[in-house]
Amino acid sequence: MNLLVIFWNLVIESAPWLLAGYLLAGIIRQVIPSSWVEKQLAKPGFVSIAKGAFIGAPLPLCSCGVIPTALAIRKAGASKGATSSFLVATPETGVDSISFSYAVLGPIFAIMRPIGALTSAIVAGILVNKFDDEDAVLEQESSSCGQCCSETQEEVEEPTFNEKLVSAIKYGYGRMISDTAKWLVIGLVAASVITAVVPQSFFLQWGDGLAVMVVMVVVGLPMYICATASTPVAASLLFAGLSPGAALVFMLTGPATNIATMGVIKEQLGTRSLIAYLVGVIGTAIICGLLLNELYQIFAWPLQLSMAEHGATFPLWRQALAVILICLIARVWVQPLLFRKQDDPTPVEQN
Repeated sequence: MNLLVIFWNLVIESAPWLLAGYLLAGIIRQVIPSSWVEKQLAKPGFVSIAKGAFIGAPLPLCSCGVIPTALAIRKAGASKGATSSFLVATPETGVDSISFSYAVLGPIFAIMRPIGALTSAIVAGILVNKFDDEDAVLEQESSSCGQCCSETQEEVEEPTFNEKLVSAIKYGYGRMISDTAKWLVIGLVAASVITAVVPQSFFLQWGDGLAVMVVMVVVGLPMYICATASTPVAASLLFAGLSPGAALVFMLTGPATNIATMGVIKEQLGTRSLIAYLVGVIGTAIICGLLLNELYQIFAWPLQLSMAEHGATFPLWRQALAVILICLIARVWVQPLLFRKQDDPTPVEQN
């Protein structure tokens, strides 16, 4: 019963920020079309790498959704460095995960997380460009130019404001929740279990230096977890005594270094690019983690974790939002089952 109470409290604390983040993600999706993103990253060099990081950071794409988008960008002529920076920044942070981080971890993490994501994305992109050549890019640029030009010549009727708003709501509360529902539930359940089972001083014995950050890299490296889902897990680890820097390392490496992403990078960009990518992400994450620990010590910042006590009470409107969030998540699994039952006719008995 204690586990269910912790889980429900986490859902209540998360619901307002997640629902707001999903809506903002849908709006950004309408404001920033994919064709514009591809056009901005076409030219190789540092500018396109920085653009890849800054464009990817707020985009509403998780670890799974960023892969096809990154491949489209690459085929449109983006350099390996720009593609890599986009692949790092997009899943490591986003408007939904930033708002969620502010709610659960406090303003310091809400600021440091996107800074760390942007830094690691740019560093990874620079390393990929430096240690791998771009000979294939010129061929891709020439082959994709005609396609891009022909697509831009087609006239598309501009949707009205109401149509854009409806599309934003459908995307935010439909596609975005569908993409993140599984991993969000896993993250909330894992956070509840860690909070209920792991003693509050468990990680204190490991210290707050490089060793525990390497452990977080090993834990986060193969995980397939989105930035939003990693937030409650990081909060529970902090609650169990993990240092702020180590928690930041987990939140940066987990979404950007899962097995699927690494496989795509190796296949599309090559082994040298994969090695440069991992060195950039892991190295920058550890440096950011060590810096964050130093800042916490110098300024004596307190941890601002929103891990509710067992007897905590919440206003009715927050509980209502939690119910709405649960219904939207449940729809991801219930709706396909309903359609499947409607599509499958009842077999006719044969004599």
